[in-house]
Amino acid sequence: MADVHGPQAMRAVELIKRLDLTNLNEDCGEADIATLCQRAETPVGQVAAICIWPRFVAFARRELSPHVKVATVVNFPHGGDDIDATLGEVHDALAAGADEIDMVIAYERLAGDPGFVEAQVRTVKASCGMARLKTILETGRLYDEAATRIAARTALAGGADFLKTSTGKVEVNATPASARMLLEEIAKEGATVGFKPAGGIKTFEDADGYMQLAETICGKDYPTPERFRLGASGVLDDLLAVAKGRDRAGGKSGY
Repeated sequence: MADVHGPQAMRAVELIKRLDLTNLNEDCGEADIATLCQRAETPVGQVAAICIWPRFVAFARRELSPHVKVATVVNFPHGGDDIDATLGEVHDALAAGADEIDMVIAYERLAGDPGFVEAQVRTVKASCGMARLKTILETGRLYDEAATRIAARTALAGGADFLKTSTGKVEVNATPASARMLLEEIAKEGATVGFKPAGGIKTFEDADGYMQLAETICGKDYPTPERFRLGASGVLDDLLAVAKGRDRAGGKSGY
């Protein structure tokens, strides 16, 4: 493992340990997943998980160290309301070796029928067995604070293990504002449920900003790798550059 010196470098290593390294590109192939699995084993330690399409779960599980989780997506990316279809996806993903399920809730039904979404989350959670359920709220499509907080409370009431902001497939994904709302709702429930910002996290500053927010709202001890994840693909190179004291390709973000 590479030597790491200095508080910023050590922080970058901690962020890498909390990374869900992601490839959900439409043109993703098995060779891309093989590369992702290799990248998950970094010179400064392993990422927490990779997040991939269901069709690649079995292949990735064979390629990866058992210490790196395999997360996959269901009801993705549009968040439909066919619960039976989602349960089928979950069953197949678990049979293939998935450790974590990232499910898009039926967010378009929240305004008129939040009870449906709560039941959706509860039903899918019951089918997950030992796998953790991350509920994707698609906060960029909820448009206002009230709707975002309703989504968070509904998913929490349904028994979600994580609140995740976004699919990364819409115009607005994770933002500090949406993260704050979700973390505040998590804190109200005792800060035991995990949090995952996803989409648009490109720099060390982006990633660290979200972790600082989690520490501020839910407590310094809250954002362990079991309770805090970063859903991203491109941020790993910048985190490694900071961890190893190398020159960075990009500038700082405006988090």
